[in-house]
Amino acid sequence: MSSVSETSPVSAPSSPGRPLAGKVALVTGGARGIGAAIVRRLARDGAAVAFTYSSSAAPAQALVADIAASGGKALALQADSADAVALTQAVDRAARELGRLDILINNAGVAIAGEIGSFALADFDHTLNVNVRAVFVATQAAVRHMGQGGAYGRVITIGSTNSDRVPWAGFSVYGMSKAAIVGLTKGLARDLGPRGITVNNVQPGPVNTDMNPADGPMAGDMHGLMALSRHAHPDEIAGMVAYLAGPESGMVTGASLLIDGGFAA
Repeated sequence: MSSVSETSPVSAPSSPGRPLAGKVALVTGGARGIGAAIVRRLARDGAAVAFTYSSSAAPAQALVADIAASGGKALALQADSADAVALTQAVDRAARELGRLDILINNAGVAIAGEIGSFALADFDHTLNVNVRAVFVATQAAVRHMGQGGAYGRVITIGSTNSDRVPWAGFSVYGMSKAAIVGLTKGLARDLGPRGITVNNVQPGPVNTDMNPADGPMAGDMHGLMALSRHAHPDEIAGMVAYLAGPESGMVTGASLLIDGGFAA
């Protein structure tokens, strides 16, 4: 199921108010939460944006309609990030329907908590499949389309401050999956640097979404560990992503950037 407001290739030059004009981005897990904020911000900055969703069909189509109503271009593609074949096909379709691919945002992720003694192997595998393997799969597929007609390319993954600090029991597997992204980011930066493609990792702390609401049962404990005692707004994460996706970040690569209100300080 998909919807696109315009399917012709995008090649207009950028402008100061629209630094991503002429660029095409793909955001995995882009229908809700942080992903939707990123989709909206990249579209506002001038990019044509494709995004994947797994089961949130209604929010996905509403997001496409909102961006189209604002004069932007959006494409919603149903693909489970745990399914390597479906994810690769989504990347290829985004590049085909929007004419190119310049920016990949690996946003899709899962957070399954549990004590090590009772943590199910199926949950372990699912965590790695979505949080680590899907990043590799999407990046491998995306870079085949990048650098064509120019050296521009951006790969950005949404990691977590829990790669640096896991202050509670039950989050060992989640923390491990996000720590793996740190190493993968550094290695990919070396692999792809000669092609002019930068690779970076954004590491949020608590963000006010349906999965982790600012008034949730753990919010007080989280805020007590932070220098800034509040949840971030998804738009704040999107702002950092927009910088890394834009032309002013050309010398930033291999970095893991915290945006966690001092959670890991």
